[in-house]
Amino acid sequence: MATTLDGRQAKAQARRDQIVSAAKICFRHRGFHAASMAEIAQGSQLSVGQIYRYFANKDAIIEEIVNRIIANKMQRLENLGDHINLIADTLAARTLFQQPGENETDHMLMLEVTAEATRNPVVAKMLSDAEARLFRHVCHNLQRLYPHFSAEEIAARVEFIAVMSEGTGYRILTTQKADVTLLRELYQQAISHLFRKP
Repeated sequence: MATTLDGRQAKAQARRDQIVSAAKICFRHRGFHAASMAEIAQGSQLSVGQIYRYFANKDAIIEEIVNRIIANKMQRLENLGDHINLIADTLAARTLFQQPGENETDHMLMLEVTAEATRNPVVAKMLSDAEARLFRHVCHNLQRLYPHFSAEEIAARVEFIAVMSEGTGYRILTTQKADVTLLRELYQQAISHLFRKP
């Protein structure tokens, strides 16, 4: 009985993965508004009715995509010691989405989600909730690495890094206007100062 149940769950998960993969392609090329359930169905080689068995509506698919992207980021940030050493390089060279486990499609989809959040309160809430989970996760890991900082000091540092990272994420769409080597030095100085013991 358990084997049968496991098999059904595995099949359902495979279907969800299939739908999410197709939806990401549709959303990336057409945007959330223009992409239709019919297009997602065609891309996933399923019927629209089959999609509704796994997702209540398009917003539910968007939420699943956001949750997966955030979960992936949380997993990659487990080793924050190594991550912090990479921050200066990735920010200066604008290679945020070239890190292992990250990709350009996910990065661009999150920009699309942010834009959609300004119009859609449902998407705004799912984005806010996902960002809060990621923020707490990073704070928790940094607190273990830097116990001499208070929770408030850790939160301030995470916010500082988030602003730099997200700002760089938006600027990926523009031409790099500063020397990468000089930028890297500035980022290294700023980050070293952030985590220097008082």
